[in-house]
Amino acid sequence: MAALTLRPVRPAAPADDAELAELDRSTWSTLHAVLPRPTPPYEPFFGERHPPEDFLVVEAETADGRAGIAGYIRLVPPTPLAANAHVRQIRGLAVANWARGAGAGRTLLRAAFAEARRQGANRITLRVLGHNDPARALYASEGFAVEGVLPGEFFLNGRYVDDVCMGRSLGPA
Repeated sequence: MAALTLRPVRPAAPADDAELAELDRSTWSTLHAVLPRPTPPYEPFFGERHPPEDFLVVEAETADGRAGIAGYIRLVPPTPLAANAHVRQIRGLAVANWARGAGAGRTLLRAAFAEARRQGANRITLRVLGHNDPARALYASEGFAVEGVLPGEFFLNGRYVDDVCMGRSLGPA
């Protein structure tokens, strides 16, 4: 794999739709997805329930000058309730296969922490499938702790898989 240079994380833009849709399809796996594999005709990536402003993206440039979106993270309030307006939830993180191992996932997580703080949050949560060891290790290394487990919550590839709830403090907003 060619060395990558990560660009600064930026908010997603409507023009990113096609590239993010392709990234999402190319990284689909039962390691992290509970919905079936996407099939044509494909829906747009952005929509009423998934607007561009929910996403941060990181682009990368290879040594040979190719550039593209290396990954995205989706950050949203967990509910519309004022009682937990201090919380943000990660509801999607994907890194392109060609960008794995270059720090894109960690970079996106840290950008999400900063964005959540900017939005006034002091806590961040996520859910991850129990068998997704690489993601769980990344989250733990960034301060997330397991806060709950829903045993056998999903049936994927002929077996029951736990849904693991993780969270961490962001400190004062």
